[in-house]
Amino acid sequence: MESENHTKVEEFLLLGLSEDPDLQPVLFILFLPMYLVTVLGNLLIILAVSSDSHLHTPMYFFLSNLSFTDICFTSTTVPKMLVNIQRQCKTISYKGCLTQVCFVLAFGGLENFLLATMAYDRYVAICNPLRYTVIVNPHLCVLLMVLSLSASIVDALLHTLMVLRLSFCTDLTIPHFFCELAQVIKLACSDTFINNILVYIVTGILGIVSLICIIFSYIKIFSSILRMPSARAKYKAFSTCGSHLSVVSLFYGTVFGVYATSEWTDSSSNSAIASVMYCVVPSMMNPFLYSLRNRDVKEALKKLMRPYVSLRSSHVL
Repeated sequence: MESENHTKVEEFLLLGLSEDPDLQPVLFILFLPMYLVTVLGNLLIILAVSSDSHLHTPMYFFLSNLSFTDICFTSTTVPKMLVNIQRQCKTISYKGCLTQVCFVLAFGGLENFLLATMAYDRYVAICNPLRYTVIVNPHLCVLLMVLSLSASIVDALLHTLMVLRLSFCTDLTIPHFFCELAQVIKLACSDTFINNILVYIVTGILGIVSLICIIFSYIKIFSSILRMPSARAKYKAFSTCGSHLSVVSLFYGTVFGVYATSEWTDSSSNSAIASVMYCVVPSMMNPFLYSLRNRDVKEALKKLMRPYVSLRSSHVL
């Protein structure tokens, strides 16, 4: 590649989900409520867990951290897209793009580890109920959170620092609504072999380890549930992990869908639309899955909302 084809990067161009000007207001109207629902729903979960002493258990400790992660994960990408649509400007600065890459990887990785940690928590609760409070103690909960956060930060910083060594060509157009690592690497003029190897090896290992942990935990859980004598005991045991299993299926299902789409099709627009499924949809749906399928969370939300409902009723009267 000749030197004149290289350029000092100041900003990238995010094409978004569509280049059609007529679709921009539709996208804004669609994604703004989705973002607000995501933030409000997850915030309610955090407030419900923190305000109800009955929910001060390891399971809900991890759930509140998952909700916080979902808020941060979505806030890393969607607000910038909404601002670009509103301003009719598709640029993002070089520093802003790398920052977005770093935070997407960090919060995406943290959610991945949290789901594995929550699977382990359910495994101990169902397979070793008498020793649950001894094994999953507050010290272990904090340790698991610190390890998850540390691993996700190291992974994010590693990939981001490796992008810093790349030089870019004059074409700085990203066919996406946020700075996705793979898309940024594709724009580089310099050798990206090490970057691609790191993407496949490091991200692959971390994802596979978490997924194996989840699969192993649920094999043990289902095996333990099937050995239970009564149907009521089976239902009660399964109901404690049903919400988590739904969230896991949604998260990993959408992630695999994105990678399958990117491998089987050359359409960048299809890849961008598929990325919405794992960047926005799981974070928005998680509060509904936990509040609709979990009796304790529903009761805590009712207690949390009761003063506001009573206050509004008194004003009406």
